[in-house]
Amino acid sequence: MTETDFLPSDYINDVKEGSVSYKSPSNIALVKYWGKKENQLPQNPSISFTLDACATTTKVTFNKLEKLDENFSFDLWFEGKEKEDFKPKINTFLSRIEIYIPFLKSYHFKIETSNSFPHSSGIASSASGMSALALCFMDIEKQLNPEITADFFNKKASFLARLGSGSACRSIEGDLIQWGAHEQTEGSSDLFGIKYPYEVHENFKNFQDTILLVDKGQKQVSSTVGHNLMHNHPFAAERFNQAHTNLNKLKSVFKSGDLIEFIKIVESEALTLHAMMMTSMPYFILMKPNTLEIINKIWEFREKSNSHICFTLDAGANVHVLYSENEKAIVNQFIKDELVVFCENQQYICDQIGFGAKKL
Repeated sequence: MTETDFLPSDYINDVKEGSVSYKSPSNIALVKYWGKKENQLPQNPSISFTLDACATTTKVTFNKLEKLDENFSFDLWFEGKEKEDFKPKINTFLSRIEIYIPFLKSYHFKIETSNSFPHSSGIASSASGMSALALCFMDIEKQLNPEITADFFNKKASFLARLGSGSACRSIEGDLIQWGAHEQTEGSSDLFGIKYPYEVHENFKNFQDTILLVDKGQKQVSSTVGHNLMHNHPFAAERFNQAHTNLNKLKSVFKSGDLIEFIKIVESEALTLHAMMMTSMPYFILMKPNTLEIINKIWEFREKSNSHICFTLDAGANVHVLYSENEKAIVNQFIKDELVVFCENQQYICDQIGFGAKKL
């Protein structure tokens, strides 16, 4: 598919007003996307677990204007309060997607959004937030054109979400979503995320993700700035090749259920992401001392207990602890006994693999 496939045909219905709500999850990448081309296209493919509890709920109420507005007409409410400072980001998003959903200037929108997790807790709220909003707009488009199929609906929602936040395209469905053209993955695309199309062993079903909130402060560097640092990065080409190689390796890992090889790939990907930030210009160290304490404790515990606990990181200090459901009791006890002390205000979030967004 190409971008032109997402340009709409003439709308069949005339819808004056209504409201629609979606709950969309965040996700955690196993193979990381870091570095992008123009139009929010990734420099390398990525794959992620869709989360369940960490989600954004968005309600869009819409009323048709008497005449087409020159600007986008919307109010934005976050956690029950008007948020003027969020509006520029939404305005940019609407500008990017207008060509694909041209009804945007025909309506006034009230956008009400809230997160199930603490704001600035290091969860990818842009992924859950932009995917929820994209789904609401796609739902309105389906009301205007009921002939849209379910498959096309999800693809276009993912395509639109990507234009708001790259990783948001991986939050429409679950449980394992791949984004980015990869020659060994049938149907893969830079334009939208797809459900992982190959066999996945029972070992990777019902995986758990406990997110340790090491630092709840504002990001030291925004994702956009971080991605841009990959331009002219001395190790960028090798990193992009590494992501392709790791996706190739994961195909056999997912099929066989090889947890030991899974751990090697996932932890290496996390550390590579941070290595790229440390070797960029300007350079950043996003981990905190307690991040390293947690990683070392996880390694010690894994060695001692023969469990298959592992970690991954986003572009920040917080640690995602990944483990299978059958190890839940022993890992939860370990987290309480040895890891919580390294969390800010001893806060952490228990989550697990989810299966995508839901209409409310």
